[in-house]
Amino acid sequence: MSLSSVAEVKNRFAGKKIVFTNGVFDILHAGHVGYLQRARELGDVLVVGLNSDASVRMLGKGPNRPVHTLEDRAVVLAALRCVDAVISFEEQTPERLIGELRPDIHVKGGDYRPEDLPEKKVIDAYGGEIVIMPLLEGRSTTSALKKLGAE
Repeated sequence: MSLSSVAEVKNRFAGKKIVFTNGVFDILHAGHVGYLQRARELGDVLVVGLNSDASVRMLGKGPNRPVHTLEDRAVVLAALRCVDAVISFEEQTPERLIGELRPDIHVKGGDYRPEDLPEKKVIDAYGGEIVIMPLLEGRSTTSALKKLGAE
């Protein structure tokens, strides 16, 4: 399995500038890869919080989501050179995970605003930074699935 624990990540990357992002990453595409590469450039290491299968279902992504299991999604993400660790979480949002990990920078896609993020209070409390990263237009798992007629 390609999943790490918070304790493993904190020990392995002590003293490094940790960048964190999170998502479902169900069908990895060029938009995801570009986003993750740009996020990684903001610090020394990139940690990806990955929604568990149950968490994806809670998000209401659709009856057939996730397409790939947590384990498969973690293997694909961990294989990317720009990703240093993958940690799964069970909740709809990564607030608890962020509170435990305390990354220096939390990166979200351009479809979010910092003030609307549930995790903003946790990040502000320990002095972390939120960076909004522009998305590549027309690149999303939902649009890919629509092309395939799956959604």
